[in-house]
Amino acid sequence: MEKKPLIILTGPTAVGKTGLSVRLAAQIGAEIISADSMQVYRRMDIGSAKIMPEEMQGVPHYLLDVLDPEEDFNVVRFQTLAREAMERIRANGKIPMVVGGTGFYIQALLYDIDFTENDGDTSFREMLEHRAAAGEGEELHRMLQACDPQAAEQIHPHNIKRVIRALEFHHQTGRKISDHNEAERQKESPYNYAYFVLTDERSRLYERIDRRVDQMMEQGLLDEVKALRESGVPRGATSMQGLGYKELYAYLEGEYPLSEAVRIIKRDTRHFAKRQLTWFKRERDVIWLDRSAYGQDEERLAEAVTEHLRAKHIL
Repeated sequence: MEKKPLIILTGPTAVGKTGLSVRLAAQIGAEIISADSMQVYRRMDIGSAKIMPEEMQGVPHYLLDVLDPEEDFNVVRFQTLAREAMERIRANGKIPMVVGGTGFYIQALLYDIDFTENDGDTSFREMLEHRAAAGEGEELHRMLQACDPQAAEQIHPHNIKRVIRALEFHHQTGRKISDHNEAERQKESPYNYAYFVLTDERSRLYERIDRRVDQMMEQGLLDEVKALRESGVPRGATSMQGLGYKELYAYLEGEYPLSEAVRIIKRDTRHFAKRQLTWFKRERDVIWLDRSAYGQDEERLAEAVTEHLRAKHIL
């Protein structure tokens, strides 16, 4: 059976994926699926750097503004929504282009990774969730380090949901989730795909991150977080774990001054970009696009992508 085409454009935060993706999609007849864990939420526009309708140049975008901030979003839900979007895009006679920086989501879609639960017993998970709610998140991460060091290295201690999932998997199966995910990653993709990672010189990327955080504050990010908090979105909601939201929520709760919140957002966003690049370096069959090698020229970058797509018979 002939594999269906799929284009992936990813890279670290603030590298400029949005502008390049719209230019490409308009040129080659693609429609865009967002692979971003925050842009899926309504009323979270500034902090998620969500593309605005006037920037879309008529290119349809999927998985934007589909959930309320109180709702949970995870990799399984992403897979389901992204597959539905791919079917709609193909029915339109277009090519699906997955754009965003959440590497785990992209990997899950690309290799059709199976995340099915092993049994219906949720008591162990509930016990871990109770401990996390009691402030024992760091201790849970240490538990993961003891039973699956590789998973502990890959999962940030603050990503409680994934820490709990990894511990639960080990409890249910006696196996490491890192081994399971590695085996799933070795599966052949059901798609004829091209996986592009946009990158840039580290210093320029970090400058862009700092500038973007300043712009978000100027655009009213604090008011956005205030409005979400006042509407009843709890601090523990999945949506409020996003960079910018988490730190400003803490500021509103009186934990530290606003200047400190902004400093932490910049620092943690730079750390996040570094972790994203580490993730993409581990992936197979990646085509790296270094902006500095193309003189920061979007047109030249788009031409390079188009050449690769022709070579892979996607166009």
